[in-house]
Amino acid sequence: MERLAVLVPGGRGQLGSEIVRALAGRPESLVHAPGSAELDITDREAVADAIESFGSTARDADLRPVVVNAAAYTAVDAAEENEKRARAVNVDGAAALAAACRSCRIPLLHVSTDYVFSGDARRPYEPEDEPGPRSVYGRTKLEGERAVLASEARAWVVRTSGVYAAGGGGNFVKTMARLEAERPELSVVDDQIGAPTWAADLAAGVLELAGRAASRQGPERRVLHCTNSGRASWFEFARAVFEELGADPERVKPCSTEQFPRPAPRPAFSVLSGESWRASDLTPLRPWREALAAAFAADGAALRG
Repeated sequence: MERLAVLVPGGRGQLGSEIVRALAGRPESLVHAPGSAELDITDREAVADAIESFGSTARDADLRPVVVNAAAYTAVDAAEENEKRARAVNVDGAAALAAACRSCRIPLLHVSTDYVFSGDARRPYEPEDEPGPRSVYGRTKLEGERAVLASEARAWVVRTSGVYAAGGGGNFVKTMARLEAERPELSVVDDQIGAPTWAADLAAGVLELAGRAASRQGPERRVLHCTNSGRASWFEFARAVFEELGADPERVKPCSTEQFPRPAPRPAFSVLSGESWRASDLTPLRPWREALAAAFAADGAALRG
């Protein structure tokens, strides 16, 4: 195991919280996971100072530094009316981190999303497939990816999807748990297909890649997909959550996207292929249904709210 020092902007979110938890039992590693109040990635000067200081601290302790950018504007619907703010975080913030990492010679792992794709595919998306985002959120995340990859930093983009965790704010699993307690029945869209991903499993994958990147043995591919394996509609995911809650899954009814319109369009099919991850000799993540059961076994009380 590499002696890592990991800086995680956006560290109060779902992925950042799980990275902190994963590294808590590793005395050979150091993690600093500032939230946006502590490190605003849209402030280029603050970003440059933070990364320079972090790199010096890590190297003085004989640790290999790496930055994992988990900071993002993720309010998909709100972004339609707040494009300026979404762009500041998802594009300008990503570019600032990449520039600072390049200057300090620190590898960067930039977390992105399945929403960079249109959702028109018939098979899981590979990293090299043509993007076609349909929302402000998706467009700004794609522009952020491109800014990172054009920066000349040693950087990798890690796309994921449907992330949930016990900590770090709201998510689909917590929402379903709340609605199970409030409603006798609920309708969930059955024509949007993705890959639900437990943030703890994603954190393990990201840290494996971080160790490779810090040791200068990172994979040749610069864009990788990392999700729990398999696929599910939001309706199927909701029914699985009800099963974990000990509730009757028949209380969840299917509906169409047309019946449940949202301000931002969602991709109908956004399953990400894990082939690039496996081909890079990185450990594949387990099936999504197994991960959901493991999440409730580990953090059931917090997921139930």
